[in-house]
Amino acid sequence: MKHFVYIIKSEKDNKNYIGSTYNIEKRLKWHNEGKSKSTKSRRPFKLIYWREFESKKFALEFERWLKKQKGGVKIKKLLENT
Repeated sequence: MKHFVYIIKSEKDNKNYIGSTYNIEKRLKWHNEGKSKSTKSRRPFKLIYWREFESKKFALEFERWLKKQKGGVKIKKLLENT
């Protein structure tokens, strides 16, 4: 089953959130409806990046790698190149 890593940007505080899912549209709606404790107070969000993977395993590895990047330099480069 295909899986995605996504980055959404809060329109309230201009900060990014990184996550993974098998359904991007459903997950964005979920965040914007306040169903996630970690993003509820930062709504609304817009989708600014996504990448498709052949498996959940590879998606989770990439998500972990993104979240470990200090200062977001690699994330900024990633977003500039899309």
